[in-house]
Amino acid sequence: METLDLSLVIACYNEELVLEQSIKEILQVLDSTRYTYELIFVDDCSQDGTRKIIDELVSKYKDKPGRSLRSIKKIFHLENQGRGQTVADGFRQAEGRVVGYIDIDLEAHARYIPSMSIAIDNGADIAVGWRIYKLQLRTLHRAISSKTYIALVNRLLHTRLKDTETGYKFFNREKILPILDEVEDKRWFWDTEIMVRAYYKQLKIEEIPILFIKRYEVPSTVRFFRDSWEYLIKLLKFRKVVKTWRGYES
Repeated sequence: METLDLSLVIACYNEELVLEQSIKEILQVLDSTRYTYELIFVDDCSQDGTRKIIDELVSKYKDKPGRSLRSIKKIFHLENQGRGQTVADGFRQAEGRVVGYIDIDLEAHARYIPSMSIAIDNGADIAVGWRIYKLQLRTLHRAISSKTYIALVNRLLHTRLKDTETGYKFFNREKILPILDEVEDKRWFWDTEIMVRAYYKQLKIEEIPILFIKRYEVPSTVRFFRDSWEYLIKLLKFRKVVKTWRGYES
């Protein structure tokens, strides 16, 4: 069986406004490379027309001879599992040497995918997007909160990372699968946990600058004050776990 270069997981929750156009842009980028790849849609119980669009996309692209796209798969959750579990389920179905996911709203564009894959081809175990925010007054609070959060992560967990929460992460599949099974959080804190666990396992992490531009027409699922408080509580609880690990300096 052919070994695929890349498995791209598309985690979905109420994405009908952006899904079809975003997939078109992703395919344009990937088909311009030498990579063979697969797409894996994982829908976390969307309440809009996302699943219908996924079905249409799978039907449209599943048999395309001569393309770099080798397969297209779908997973539909029976109940809402959370973002982390959604991505993890896709990773476990992946066949590529490199597995990754990007936020489907493409606030960080698909054009950065090849850079992530190249980084792993060149020896990195993990390649992630380090978000550089376009200066916009309406998103200034988000940029500040992102910088504040990563400062807290590094301070409390004794790491040296630039961006744990980016929705733009790629992994050497063989290296990340054992760590994937250790991650406990199934929702948004999953991103912090998998990065910190990988850091303490001494995986080689490359953080690549990517431009982040907020799309105001796309509804956000982020609840700024409530989510910030929940993140802080989870971060403090996770610190107790990290302090038991070898390599943590008290």
